Amino acid sequence: MGKPTVFIDGAEGTTGLQIHSRLNQRDDIEIVNIPPEKRKDPQVRSQFINSADVAILCLPDNAAREAVSFVTNPNVKILDASSAHRVANDWVYGFPELEEKRREEIKNAKRVSNPGCYPTGFLACVRPLVRAGIIPKDFPVTINAISGYSGGGRKLIEEYQSISPEQSNNYAYGIYGLSFGHKHVKEMHQHSGLQFPPLFVPAVGNFEKGMLVQIPLPLHGLQNKPNGKLIHQILEEYYHKEKYVSVAALNDESSLRKGKFIESQAANDSNLVQVFVFANDETKEALLVARLDNLGKGASGAAVQNLNIMLGLDENLGLS
Repeated sequence: MGKPTVFIDGAEGTTGLQIHSRLNQRDDIEIVNIPPEKRKDPQVRSQFINSADVAILCLPDNAAREAVSFVTNPNVKILDASSAHRVANDWVYGFPELEEKRREEIKNAKRVSNPGCYPTGFLACVRPLVRAGIIPKDFPVTINAISGYSGGGRKLIEEYQSISPEQSNNYAYGIYGLSFGHKHVKEMHQHSGLQFPPLFVPAVGNFEKGMLVQIPLPLHGLQNKPNGKLIHQILEEYYHKEKYVSVAALNDESSLRKGKFIESQAANDSNLVQVFVFANDETKEALLVARLDNLGKGASGAAVQNLNIMLGLDENLGLS
């Protein structure tokens, strides 16, 4: 048998370029490239999609749905990096560490949706605690998060990279999604096990990549009145075998700048989700934090990890 073939539909976009860069260094797969002048030709795209072992979709949502409609080859596997199919029936949600049997489901699936960056951090923190009954399913969960501007796609990247020094103060930090209903919320809701959608407040900072996802927990408002040690123990046990989800020590000051500040970019250029638990049992307060590279485990790194699983290859290839 020859090498498995991979076609990236949308290889010229931010995520597509990152995935191509990771895969192009490998000799165990073959990337098939569409001629640049044909990349918007539906007939040619369809031919490339149906001739590949795996087609990775790095497209806007509507274009991703269109690409799926082109599939006529029952053997082609689709890995969708857009948000089009993250809550769709008959698609496997591609977060290998989220559930015990998820890797096997990804391996056997013909349709896998790559998780979003914010949901990856949120779910890594919350899903184990909902499953354990620490966070009740009807609890009103809130999320405050900040990402580098690369998470907004090409237009936002160009906007930030073109700002003058005089404008930089205006771009330092800005919250958005103030009409609510951010497209990641359905994904967070469906895969968390929560009864109600979380309240999500995203923000963007004047840095290229890196992400912090914060979930405050008023411990006095939880039914079982857990302490920080129990919350940390559940998360640590949940991920103790995982390479790409790490749980820092409870109230880990060594991970903080000057023992006070948790930095947003310390997981950059990795495929890690770093989970932190900060808690004060006297004041009955806790904060869950996930840190990741929004272009790594939040996008291209996760896609390569899923691709490896889908092809039955070593999961770690292309992720060092």
